[in-house]
Amino acid sequence: MVTVRFYAGARAAAGVNEEAAEATSLASLLDHLAAEHHGRLAGVLPACSFLVDGIAWHDHEAPLPPGATVDVLPPFAGG
Repeated sequence: MVTVRFYAGARAAAGVNEEAAEATSLASLLDHLAAEHHGRLAGVLPACSFLVDGIAWHDHEAPLPPGATVDVLPPFAGG
């Protein structure tokens, strides 16, 4: 089980700030989130960056640590 925290546009698409999910990798988590949220996140997730326990996570197939916190970060605008 991992904790997923959504930020900015990802939070708006998910409709929640945080949720728990069963996932073994980032790829399986993203598939789960897209299905769980009826595709609302599908357009947002490809542009997002992900932190796993505060560390940038680029390998979508690498195993997620049990109990990890995954932050879903869409691109931020501003300056």
